Amino acid sequence: MTTFDLDEISARLARPDDEYRLAAEERFAALDVPRGSLGELQDLAGWLAAVQGKVPTTPLERVKVLVFAADHGIASLGVSVLPPGTTERRVRSVLDGTAPVSVLARQFGAQVRVVDMGVDAAEDAFPAEVSRHRVRRGSGRIDVANALTREEAERAFAAGVALADEEADSGTDLVVLGDLGVGSTTVAAVLIGVLCGTDAAVVTGRGSGIDDRIWMVKCAAIRDSLRRARPVLADQLDLLAAVGGADFAAMAGFLLQCALRRLPVLLDGVVSAACALVAQRIAFRAPEWWRAGQLTGEPAQAKAYERMGVTSLQDQHVAAGAGAGALMSLPLLKAAAALLAELPLPTPTPTPDDKPAED
Repeated sequence: MTTFDLDEISARLARPDDEYRLAAEERFAALDVPRGSLGELQDLAGWLAAVQGKVPTTPLERVKVLVFAADHGIASLGVSVLPPGTTERRVRSVLDGTAPVSVLARQFGAQVRVVDMGVDAAEDAFPAEVSRHRVRRGSGRIDVANALTREEAERAFAAGVALADEEADSGTDLVVLGDLGVGSTTVAAVLIGVLCGTDAAVVTGRGSGIDDRIWMVKCAAIRDSLRRARPVLADQLDLLAAVGGADFAAMAGFLLQCALRRLPVLLDGVVSAACALVAQRIAFRAPEWWRAGQLTGEPAQAKAYERMGVTSLQDQHVAAGAGAGALMSLPLLKAAAALLAELPLPTPTPTPDDKPAED
């Protein structure tokens, strides 16, 4: 029996305030600019108004990139060009500010936070603040064994909920959701494949830049993992324990709690798309609180967005992970918020009746 009442989460989760989206549309209609001339920026501004619950919108000044990191046992099959153990080095590059996401975050005025949920590294490999939510070291090989125990999946899910509360309470106004982990695109493809009812070949992508031979190995691993996933499809926490990982369970909990706390999220790659799809199975309204930052070219990501009815803001094919691709859409959101807040309404033209009376 889960310690989480997933039905209650679904019942509590409301949609963004449509009245503010309509108010944003009315404000744009009243502006002294040609109708529709601001294009998709108007739709983005309407979404921000709805999630913020205000018009004009508040500028996005406290953006946080949250990077969930973990290693996956399926990587031992050679499904990635990155060898097992690479995640630790990549986390360090984010922490020391030399990773692509770090450079882009500085450029666009965002902060970066790394959360170690299951990196295959020593307990003291990272600062305590990074690893305080760690559930385990690595995960099981999901084609033959569970990634986590049920208890570990619940702990990871709870950690994601707690992290969402921390960010909401600290005043973060937008989260860019990123991930780091060798083998993570294979896990994501399994989750998306089982939730969409597709075959392995449909959701198997090139991930870290694999060749045809490794693609066939990856496809076989996804096929075998799908067989293990189908019997537990009805329970999302059992599904995350069987074929997910600590990072996936934490991100699913994080996404749902962000929606409950009215904290908008910008999704990055196929991993965040898979977690979003799991979260949607729990609460169908939740995707209205998220936006897809970009397409990476992974077929599983496109499949997940199609299932959720989500349209990506850009098609940059940035697959560096950690939220780097989604950060490229942050200027669009900032621009939309600024236009709605700062464009002045036209001054009414005086009519004869408005002229002051003569003495």
